[in-house]
Amino acid sequence: MTIVRIPLLALALLFSVQGFAATAQQDKMKTCNADATAKALKGDERKAFMSTCLKAGSDTKAMTPQQEKMKTCNAAATTKELKGDERKAFMSNCLKK
Repeated sequence: MTIVRIPLLALALLFSVQGFAATAQQDKMKTCNADATAKALKGDERKAFMSTCLKAGSDTKAMTPQQEKMKTCNAAATTKELKGDERKAFMSNCLKK
């Protein structure tokens, strides 16, 4: 009997986790849809808004410190309009700090 209960327990746990993920996605869809309706968006504008809105929540993964550093250094290099070897040297220096 114990052998049968363990797989059933694992199966129940799997379904409960999937149910939570589906609920979170459904909640996000409801929120984005309500926002689009409140803004009276129609057609292509609504599609674009919904796409952006739904993607905004999918960035739940936080960037690693290295990724944040890379983003900061890249933005600084772009602001300074560095190109080629100058940009490579700047990026290398910036990332070492």
